[in-house]
Amino acid sequence: MSSKNNRTVYRRPDGRWVNKRNDSDKASSLHDTQREAQGAAKEMLRNSGGGELTTKGVNGRINSKDTIAPAKDPNPPKDKEH
Repeated sequence: MSSKNNRTVYRRPDGRWVNKRNDSDKASSLHDTQREAQGAAKEMLRNSGGGELTTKGVNGRINSKDTIAPAKDPNPPKDKEH
């Protein structure tokens, strides 16, 4: 899977949620809620051919990692999260 499409959603110190491509210096979009940022990131991943979405919580730790179609996960685990 190509890493150029991978995205991360995380919270800034000012409380806004960031949707950012991993290889970029700037945020792709800013949102008031984590859910809005995740939705925007998923849509961008779908439109660019899929990839991995990493979501971090308020504490900065990874809460989840999801492969967004049409990307192929080479070792798909059993999903215990959903």
